[in-house]
Amino acid sequence: MAEPRTRIDPTDPDIYLHGIPHAEFAELRRTDPVCWIPQPRGSAGFDDEGYWAVTRHADVMTVSRDSDTYSSRENTAIVRFQPDMTRDRIEMQQAVLLNMDPPQHTKQRAIVSRGFTPRAVNSLRAALQARAERIVHTALATGDGGDFVTEIACELPLQAIAELLGVPQEDRGNVFEWSNSMIGYDDPEFSGADPMESAMGLLGYAMQMADERQSCPRDDIVTTLVKAEIDGSHLSVDEFGFFVLMLAVAGNETTRNAISHGMLALLSNPEQWELYRQTRPRTAVDEFVRWGSPINAFQRTALHDTDLTGVPIRAGQRVAMFYGSANYDDDVFATPHTFDITRSPNPHLGFGGSGAHFCLGANLARLEIDLIFNALADHMPGITLAGPAQRLRSGWINGIKHLPVKYCA
Repeated sequence: MAEPRTRIDPTDPDIYLHGIPHAEFAELRRTDPVCWIPQPRGSAGFDDEGYWAVTRHADVMTVSRDSDTYSSRENTAIVRFQPDMTRDRIEMQQAVLLNMDPPQHTKQRAIVSRGFTPRAVNSLRAALQARAERIVHTALATGDGGDFVTEIACELPLQAIAELLGVPQEDRGNVFEWSNSMIGYDDPEFSGADPMESAMGLLGYAMQMADERQSCPRDDIVTTLVKAEIDGSHLSVDEFGFFVLMLAVAGNETTRNAISHGMLALLSNPEQWELYRQTRPRTAVDEFVRWGSPINAFQRTALHDTDLTGVPIRAGQRVAMFYGSANYDDDVFATPHTFDITRSPNPHLGFGGSGAHFCLGANLARLEIDLIFNALADHMPGITLAGPAQRLRSGWINGIKHLPVKYCA
């Protein structure tokens, strides 16, 4: 295997304590866009000696669209686990929609997509708008300042999923804690809880919900999903549980981080915050997502020998798609390091590189982000930074865990 042209492993969680490694990614895109990254066997939870890093926008799109060649199921989409990860625990995660391949993925997605139709998402608008306003007013009432992440950014995505699924208000804190633990295992702040234990807690809770709806149907999305049939198939109680497990990360954590990165970028570029307050451009949400790239990387595994832009990839080798690089590819984005809420077009890959695994909840995420920033602009226009952001230590989530701000109407 050729020597890598980078001195870093871009899944190293320590790197993201300082933000996306833009300089290293730019060099890879220029000199070695499909680059072999060696890893000590087992260090990321996989019984291999490394993976291919794909850093260009076009190549990420190619891998994303070719499910016949690149599998989500084989090693899951998660690019880095803890070293003590076992193969049987990896294979347990193949039951999550994110980690399925067609035709199983196609069939299950057709069922769960009923919860994310434009009509279903729009039916949540009034309730989520009221919650967004309430979140901002509650933060203002607490005093001069606080933690934007825990007091504002995390609240609406959590409430949206809870509204979608009908989770009672008194149980929503548990959902938040479980999801934090599942994705934060590389960060000392969240390492006290066992991510597998948290996953099992959420899984059991969701399965209980599905079981109740099977015997006592209601007029809600849980009943729709567990009763819906496509080609004679419907979601089992177990499958619904794993679907909620995915939502806790894909729908909660990522939207929270898009909101946090968006706020940090606006407050670091005051002219953009003023422009947003005055004009509310519809293009802003996509720039928040591009700029923040909340998922840094997902992976696929080659099912057969292939090549990517002339680089031979052998069957069984892992291929990591770095969205945090692709979203700053200057072959696609003019002045990518300029935060511009009027950027158009904006073909970012923050919701995935199209293909079978394009984000199921993209429209819901856009709605949540739009509602919370409109509420902030309406009721908290004087918000300012009160200290540096504290970033999540993670090899695959580009997260902000704390953002001190001063609240001001």
